[in-house]
Amino acid sequence: MSAWLLWAAPGSAQETLGAHDTSLPIEIEADELNVVQDDERATFAGNVQVIQGDLSLRADRLAVLYALDGGTGAGGQAIRRIEAEGDVVLASPAESATGDRGSYDVAAGEIVLEGHVTLTRGENVIEGGRLTIDLARSRATMRADTKDGTGRVRALFVPPPKKAAP
Repeated sequence: MSAWLLWAAPGSAQETLGAHDTSLPIEIEADELNVVQDDERATFAGNVQVIQGDLSLRADRLAVLYALDGGTGAGGQAIRRIEAEGDVVLASPAESATGDRGSYDVAAGEIVLEGHVTLTRGENVIEGGRLTIDLARSRATMRADTKDGTGRVRALFVPPPKKAAP
């Protein structure tokens, strides 16, 4: 999430994001891990932290859906999807986004945050109901939260301070 909002209109916002390398390793830490091999599912709970390159994600709970063999035939595992719930925070060096829940489709390179979403860069803030980030195409869309009746995206842009005259 390295560039900021380029275009905004009532009901949606799009921004161009810096490319993220989705082929980097994904590191996950938590207080607890439960694996159900037959379901190809691992569930992490308690202070969950996920790191991939310069992106990090924190949440109360996390489910990792993976494919045995990773499609390689080498006996490995490949993460297909990550689903996060509870106080979800997605952060890059320049920006952060929060929401009630989120998902990361690794193959598609798409992250979705939903429920009371707030995207912040410095003093600039965008709020909505659903943020979709396409890492492969360096794009994002914020949609309004139609459940709360507002039906609009809210954005606050703070201009940089003026330089003092010499």
